[in-house]
Amino acid sequence: MKTYMPKPDSIERKWYVVDAKGKTLGRLASQVASILKGKHKPIYSPHMDTGDFVIVVNASEVHLTGKKKEQKVYRRHSGYPGGLKEVSYERMIKEKPHKVVYDAVWGMIPHNRLGRKMIKKLKVYGGPEHKHQAQKPEKLEFDY
Repeated sequence: MKTYMPKPDSIERKWYVVDAKGKTLGRLASQVASILKGKHKPIYSPHMDTGDFVIVVNASEVHLTGKKKEQKVYRRHSGYPGGLKEVSYERMIKEKPHKVVYDAVWGMIPHNRLGRKMIKKLKVYGGPEHKHQAQKPEKLEFDY
């Protein structure tokens, strides 16, 4: 018996909408990352992008457990001496709620050219509206 290898033209991509309201950030991100990778499909192959598109709405209402709301800090560095920038979670969720979910999902997919291709299928919005009605996305609920 031969191993099945999916052909790029045979991969069907679906669109899903996920409501992040009241969901825990890490659990939501891991489920979304799994869909972006295509692990929910029988044709999954780790070296190919077989995943679907995911739209996350209400990113500003995502939930964190414990004291992370006060203690979590987002760091980035410009590459220059003294170029470390730190932003607290509370400030980030007010100013850029989409970035909070995006960064959490990005941390759970491969950090290579395949991962960069997968993350382009993620669309995150801070509010309840999105601009992808033409793709007829299906509503997706998680079990946790």
